[in-house]
Amino acid sequence: MPKLYLLLGGNLGNRTLYLQQARESIAAQVGPIKQSSQLYQTAAWGKTDQPAFLNQVLEVDTALTPEQVLQSINRIEHELGRERQEHWGARVIDIDILFYDELVLQTQRLTIPHPQLHLRRFTLLPLAEIAPELVHPVLGKSIRSLLEACPDQLEVQVYAE
Repeated sequence: MPKLYLLLGGNLGNRTLYLQQARESIAAQVGPIKQSSQLYQTAAWGKTDQPAFLNQVLEVDTALTPEQVLQSINRIEHELGRERQEHWGARVIDIDILFYDELVLQTQRLTIPHPQLHLRRFTLLPLAEIAPELVHPVLGKSIRSLLEACPDQLEVQVYAE
């Protein structure tokens, strides 16, 4: 069964509740969650005049194709109240596909691996927690190595309620 890595994030409302609801929906609609990182808090990236984000990475076993995963996570985001109003804007939930096995895919709707993951500390830190030796199929480097070389200097902290 393909191994899928997803990044969950949100910065509006009850952030921990939205992440929990997203995890439950992913387990029910995409596949069983095998590992999950801790929750991490980070200042907003890209568009910085908004509340801090909570992020988490999940490892999921899925029988779905990449396109089916994308449809499922878009549906989950919609069910949880996600409204796409502006690029990098505030949101209750965001679910990104980071990796789907070693697949390299680029279509009009979907790029795997996620094209920006190696530039974002808020993605690499939780990913390194659960899969430090995972090798990026395009860059040929482990997640640990990508984290060590990451140019992003935003502070990422383990979140404690």
